[in-house]
Amino acid sequence: MKTITVVFILALLTTYLLTPHVRRWAIRCGVMDLPDARRVHTEPIPRWGGIAIYAGVVVGMLAGLFRLYLLSPSDAVFLSRAAQFIGLLLVGTGVLLVGMIDDKRPLSAWVQMGVLLLAGLIVQLFGVQIEGISVPLGGKFDQARWMPLGIWAVPITAFWMFVISKTMDTIDGLDGLAAGVSAIAAFALALMALQAADLLDQPYPNWLIAITAAAIAGAAGGFLRYNFNPARIFMGTGGAQFLGFMLGGLSVIGAFKTATAFAIFIPILVFGLPLLDAGLAVVRRALAGQPIHMPDKKHIHHQLLERGLTQRQTVLLLYGVAVVMAVMAIWLFRRALG
Repeated sequence: MKTITVVFILALLTTYLLTPHVRRWAIRCGVMDLPDARRVHTEPIPRWGGIAIYAGVVVGMLAGLFRLYLLSPSDAVFLSRAAQFIGLLLVGTGVLLVGMIDDKRPLSAWVQMGVLLLAGLIVQLFGVQIEGISVPLGGKFDQARWMPLGIWAVPITAFWMFVISKTMDTIDGLDGLAAGVSAIAAFALALMALQAADLLDQPYPNWLIAITAAAIAGAAGGFLRYNFNPARIFMGTGGAQFLGFMLGGLSVIGAFKTATAFAIFIPILVFGLPLLDAGLAVVRRALAGQPIHMPDKKHIHHQLLERGLTQRQTVLLLYGVAVVMAVMAIWLFRRALG
């Protein structure tokens, strides 16, 4: 637990201290989010805050991995245990870089989709894959049977990584919303991993999941100092999709495999708010005969603003929703572990 706490603090401090410097650099580079009819802010705000978030995650992860390296019996054993997480971070780096390009010169929705799906395919080379799901027999979870996905595991995993990455980007419409929701989801994944490590006596990969999740939570928390309303910097497409990709990968490594009885429900609850918002957007645009990738100003947070809530009230309310869903996921996870 001490290692997890140190990782969280290191990630938080790294992002907290680096964000002002990233902000000045983004302004010099002209990477600004300009106000328009769809956006809520009324003055230009620099993007590229994802760089500071990424740095926090990297520093936190490296500190945690180094600690586990010292405890490993050999280099080969350590690399075999850490390969999934190193691969997830490497591919996530690519997601961040492409997102930064989009922040500077917007890419089409189809290009973004292609990049995220490709990233979802590449990360499977490192073992990050949804290999199967548990199907309750007769509606009873205690009689769940493992159903391997076979060749379908490849497209399903790629699609899951795309969905989580994109939905985290989609909810990044109010100051502090995506960072806060990411931190809540990361805390939930860390707590579930620690539970699994303790109750199942399976330190690996659960310690590594907890370390990575703690780094994400710390980085997102450090960024909130500058991103909560009134925001001084945005994380941008790169930051939001990087967070979503990393969290989606952790859910694949952990929640989909450990809590067999509720494997399909737990990740959905952890990412419940962004998934709900994205699902409503798809249905809304389909019924209106619009392309599902067309942006609009009818997301959940926009509708709450229209009902008279301030930005801060809206974000805090949605934090509450995310916390409730996360607590439900943790409860189901604990029940699945017995």
